[in-house]
Amino acid sequence: MRRRRVVAMLAGIAFVAVGALLASGSSGHSIPNWRLCRHSAHPTLCCQQHGGCALRITADATPNPSTAGDAVTVRGRVIGVGERGVAVVLWQQLPGARGFTSVATTTAGPGGGYMFVGARGTVDTNRAWFVLSGGQRSRTLHQRVRALVTLTASSTRPTAGDPVTLSGTVNPSQAGQHIRIEAMAGGGWYQIAMPALDAHSDFTTGYAFPQAGTFRLRAVLPSDPRNSRSVSLPVRATVARGPTGIHKIQHVVIIMQENRSFDEYFGTYPGADGIPAGVCVPDPSTGTCIAPYHDPQDLNYGGPHGASNATADIDGGKMDGFVAQAEQGKNCSSTDPNCSPCTRASQSQCIDVMGYHDGADIPNYWDYARNYVLQDQMFESDASWSLPEHLYLVSGWSAYCTDPNNPYSCTNAPENPNTPGAARSATPLYAWTDLTYLLHKYGVSWGYYVFQGSEPDCENPQDVTCAPVKQGPKTPGIWNPLPHFTDVHQDGQLNNIQTLSNFYTAAKNGTLPSVSWIAPNGTVSEHPPGLVSAGQTYVTGLINAIMQSPDWDSTAIFLNWDDWGGFYDSVDPPSVDVNGYGLRTPGLVISPYARQGYIDHQILSQDAYNKFIEDDFLGGLRLDPATDGRPDPRPDVREDASILGNLVTDFDFSQTPRPPMILPVCPHTELVPTPTCHAASDHP
Repeated sequence: MRRRRVVAMLAGIAFVAVGALLASGSSGHSIPNWRLCRHSAHPTLCCQQHGGCALRITADATPNPSTAGDAVTVRGRVIGVGERGVAVVLWQQLPGARGFTSVATTTAGPGGGYMFVGARGTVDTNRAWFVLSGGQRSRTLHQRVRALVTLTASSTRPTAGDPVTLSGTVNPSQAGQHIRIEAMAGGGWYQIAMPALDAHSDFTTGYAFPQAGTFRLRAVLPSDPRNSRSVSLPVRATVARGPTGIHKIQHVVIIMQENRSFDEYFGTYPGADGIPAGVCVPDPSTGTCIAPYHDPQDLNYGGPHGASNATADIDGGKMDGFVAQAEQGKNCSSTDPNCSPCTRASQSQCIDVMGYHDGADIPNYWDYARNYVLQDQMFESDASWSLPEHLYLVSGWSAYCTDPNNPYSCTNAPENPNTPGAARSATPLYAWTDLTYLLHKYGVSWGYYVFQGSEPDCENPQDVTCAPVKQGPKTPGIWNPLPHFTDVHQDGQLNNIQTLSNFYTAAKNGTLPSVSWIAPNGTVSEHPPGLVSAGQTYVTGLINAIMQSPDWDSTAIFLNWDDWGGFYDSVDPPSVDVNGYGLRTPGLVISPYARQGYIDHQILSQDAYNKFIEDDFLGGLRLDPATDGRPDPRPDVREDASILGNLVTDFDFSQTPRPPMILPVCPHTELVPTPTCHAASDHP
């Protein structure tokens, strides 16, 4: 036996008509109604003479309802006498059509069976069917077709309050129609959005889950003449609680300025551990002593600030070597760390190290202290000058390496690490591990932003004089050491070291990376002979830009000065290891979650910044040779020092985020001479 197939292309769909177990010789003529023979004395013979009689026709469609694109089968039986071989015609009415149209024909097989199979992908809208044979018509079948609706979520494990993009499509096209997005969490379904389908029958909408929990989402197309009510497969979303505690900080910005001691800027700040009464520091050149004094000069000179100078200034805890070190400097006008501008003809420059500023000189810095957090026990990580400090800032160590590809070639060097200077594409210098290695490894975004200009310190601290060195994101320097770290090259992260203009753009667009470091240029650094006013203006502009950013509500700014610059400070630094701590420097924490008017008396160093970043973004992982996956021979893990405080203390994460405090970039000051203020920027 073989099957005979008839294919019809009518009304926009393809049907294969299959007679059930048909014989090859079957006729295809129509048959009279049973009524013609029912009164005959020999009804069976009458039917045979007329080719058969149809009593009735059954019909059914499966699946029904169907989903757009499913293969739909219409089947049934012609019930009567002599059914075999009779013609069976399938009729269809589409939505909006005024009548039915025949779409396929077949013949009944033995027992009267017939079947029509719709090709996959063709039955995509509602319709009505009936079957006609021998003048008899089957019942009308109402084919209900669900549109094919899809739904996807940009994240199925979001955090409460974070926006999630919901998107999908509807087939066949329902362009211009609206589709309901519904959610269910424990109870019934409820609508959360109702976007319109675009010209391609696609939709996109955003939604932020208001609370933690497990939700199911679905897209629902309401019924209309074309399609029955259609529902997507559900999407399950597990929503975590919004960030808590430290994790409310999603952006850390470290602004590093230069060469000021705590007492020089905040020694008279009310409530701070400042300048003690009656202090007087020996002046060997006159045989007298110099007491701290208010110095309103915008240009300060400072003193030598290498490792040996730090030891002499501290003088076993007496904190009395500052004037002597200024007078014993190399009597040069360079800003080499071993240099001093002090000469017998300029005695005021010799005692400049004992001068201090107050709130009238640096009003914005004091306003930040009054409204946010001032740290009065912030010490240098390394008792030395700028380059070691900036190495500690990004890596927790200062070392000298003989092989850039072998971390174990590096030895402790608190004063003389490898000196940068070549283009960043040259062979790296620093083989040990820096913090960006862990950030990159765990997908935490970072940027190191360099204000183009010059750096004031000689790159060799032994040099007596040096010409200003050009600085930019592609020129490694004492304030920009990352381009010379081997792991930054290996990770392909050199382009994360950028011009400062990119930081302003990211702040404006709300696209700040998780971690940002900002290095100044010589003019705005406050490193002598950089003006105090120029630095304050530059820093205020940076902070204003952050406060006006969409990222402000999740940002912490850590403002610090890298070393003491030879200026007087009254507090004997605690010892953590052979490298430090160094002398006190000012530290400020500025954030919508920062405590207001809080003075933090914890012992801190710049290592606390790395600790905060690691706790916030890396789950507490440390730059630890035993665990970080890239061992090096550093002497200790500075972030785990027992005396190091925790910056979390400076925040109140239960408070409503405080609004920005925008300050004038050119505030009135009592500096002398009156500053000529120009807002310093490296952005359009």
